[in-house]
Amino acid sequence: MRLAAVLSWLVFLGSAQAQKFPPEAVKFFETTVRPVLSSNCLACHNHKNRTSGLALDSREAILAGGNRGAVVQPGDAGASVLAMAVSHSGELKMPPTGRLKEEQIEAIKRWIELGLPWPEGAATSATQRAGANHWAFQPPKRQAAPEVRQKDWVRNPIDSFILARLEKRGLKPSPEAEKATQLRRVSLDLLGIPPSPKELDEFLSDAHPDAYERMVDRLLASPHYGERWGRHWLDVARYADSNGYNIDGPRDIWKYRDWVIQALNRDLPFDQFVIEQIAGDLLPNASIEQKIATGFHRNTPLNLEGGIDFEQYRVEAVVDRVSTTGAALLGLTLGCARCHDHKYDPISQREFYQFYAFFNNIDEMTNERDRKDAHEPTLDLPTPEQATRREAFRTQVALLENELAQFEKSLPATGDKKKDPGLEQRQATIQQLKKHEPEVTTTLIMRELAKPREAYIHLGGDFLRKGATVSPGVPMVLPALKTGGTPNRLDLARWLVSSENPLTARVTVNRMWQAYFGKGLVDTENDFGTQGSPPSHPELLDWLAGEFLERRWSQKAVHRLIVTSATYRQSSRHREDLAAADPNNQLLGRQERIRLEAEIVRDAALTTSGLLNPTIGGPSVYPPIPDNALAVTQIKREWPTSTGPDRYRRGMYTFFWRSAPHPALMVFDAPDSTAACTRRNRSNTPLQALTLLNDEAYFEFAQALARRILQESPATDDERMAHAFRLTLGRAVRPAQHERLARFHAGQLDEFRTNPEAAKAMLPKDVPEKTDIPLLAAWILTSRVLLNIDEFMTRE
Repeated sequence: MRLAAVLSWLVFLGSAQAQKFPPEAVKFFETTVRPVLSSNCLACHNHKNRTSGLALDSREAILAGGNRGAVVQPGDAGASVLAMAVSHSGELKMPPTGRLKEEQIEAIKRWIELGLPWPEGAATSATQRAGANHWAFQPPKRQAAPEVRQKDWVRNPIDSFILARLEKRGLKPSPEAEKATQLRRVSLDLLGIPPSPKELDEFLSDAHPDAYERMVDRLLASPHYGERWGRHWLDVARYADSNGYNIDGPRDIWKYRDWVIQALNRDLPFDQFVIEQIAGDLLPNASIEQKIATGFHRNTPLNLEGGIDFEQYRVEAVVDRVSTTGAALLGLTLGCARCHDHKYDPISQREFYQFYAFFNNIDEMTNERDRKDAHEPTLDLPTPEQATRREAFRTQVALLENELAQFEKSLPATGDKKKDPGLEQRQATIQQLKKHEPEVTTTLIMRELAKPREAYIHLGGDFLRKGATVSPGVPMVLPALKTGGTPNRLDLARWLVSSENPLTARVTVNRMWQAYFGKGLVDTENDFGTQGSPPSHPELLDWLAGEFLERRWSQKAVHRLIVTSATYRQSSRHREDLAAADPNNQLLGRQERIRLEAEIVRDAALTTSGLLNPTIGGPSVYPPIPDNALAVTQIKREWPTSTGPDRYRRGMYTFFWRSAPHPALMVFDAPDSTAACTRRNRSNTPLQALTLLNDEAYFEFAQALARRILQESPATDDERMAHAFRLTLGRAVRPAQHERLARFHAGQLDEFRTNPEAAKAMLPKDVPEKTDIPLLAAWILTSRVLLNIDEFMTRE
């Protein structure tokens, strides 16, 4: 009787979407179905924890479905995934703890047949998951700089924010660093190379009150600024000169590296800097430079091994682009939502694949034919000489093809012309010739497919297990993406740098701050989510983000603001009171001593020795490496050691094999370029000292430094020692250091005077005839010491 009455209500419902249900139907749900859901389903499927994207705590959420798509067809239990899952009659078997009792299964089926009756006015699922109120997801609140007591210390608003916190703790900032230290610090931070003795003399003798600011402006205008800050960005872009994986073939993408350098040098506004890299190819009338910029997301590793599923590795590349975009610009670990909803941040798996959909239509090889034909979207960028050679070659081929056509016409009409031996020989010759067309410079770019690929949720992160289809979209916890139709990468790029986006400006200025102080105002620079560190100075972070926007996304303007602050110009010397009150220097009562990055250690040695080739851009080069350094790769790689000026290029131009990077870079913690690196590690190992002492390149630097010391300084050891310290450390030698190093030098000189053959073994090949060989050899070993001391590889 009860079942018959319930079934009669179906007529009243009229539609599966009806919102008003008879009281008895609602009572059936409340008394019979809801207890089943509460006991067996809601722990995993609720608005806070949407396992597989599904919530069952509201009718609205049930109808929305989950990552597999719709879970119910109201009025049709037989076609509903939910009914099949609880019955264990399909692929999906729920709950995972075991099959429900038969009467519980029947209750759920009846509920579906009734059209999902639900209490009218009952609370629906929240539209946002837990964590939506987290500070980083709120718009920056730009506050005025706070009042401070020590007003004469403040140089710009940054200092007011820092000083206010110090004064609140009863602490004072450190005194300003010595002028020589300031010059070396800011030169290394802005250019990545130390100042010359001439620059040091000019700065020390400049008594004008704005001498420091004018010096900063000169550094920011230097073309080497783009190299220094370009290297920071290339870490994030996971730039390398090879494809990765076991085969790790070489790739041409150095034009993208040069684009980054040039864009930074001309202070391309950061919003445009981002837009061109994410979607430069989609801009109206996109220029060659804007297409080159899209190399940012062609830096993904590429697997070309035989027998692989190319679609699998295409998917891996797309996932990498999502994760990199999240880390680089949003400071979020989006990749954690690939297989399931993010465990900590309000980002669902569905939202991950909506973001994924933006990058799913990029044209790249997906099968064995593409691999054979090397079908990858590239841009030809021939030099004038290359263009001339290629045009001459193609003209020659065209002439031969014309001759071939004339020859074919001249053959008798009888018989099969195509089998004529002469014709076949000419055809084979032309085909063989075409294989030797002169190569031209190319670079990998992004290009959109004419027909979009289907985007769907990958159940469990497995691309073979298709879930619900998705359209491009952004996480709901962030501002909505505004577009008139189906959004594309260009819409995403503009959304990333929208003034309404609360993350991009914060993340970017925080990463700048990190470069100048060793760590960001948010210590977890790649995770602004709920598990990341809160900002040490939230008001300053928001003020800087607002300043970045107000100054039209000028990176140079923010750099200048930071490096001209009193906070930046402080001494880094240890203070007992600060160590006790603030052991991690979170309050920034002093500067930080920072070990130079791998490339900058090399650049500093090149500059000091006088060997630096200052050429900017161009193909990657091959400085010396130890024997058998490439033996670890599956395929034997050649390392054509550079000679001439290319041997002395800056570290950022060193050819980077992902499978076997240059050892001198890796020993100083260069990233491996397989994923975005937002902060480098800083280790301290004996291998670093051994590299600086014995690596072929660094020994060459020591030889050149010794010759420079002897050529440029007067003929007394004391004056030579003073000059050596100015060259390597940018300051005067201290008496204790002078005495200790002079004693070492004298001992080496005595040894070499006694053993001239040992002295000769220290020398380079091109030594003038009248050289004092023991003296030069002694200075070579002394130079090795100077290039190896901690202060040389440290930014004070």
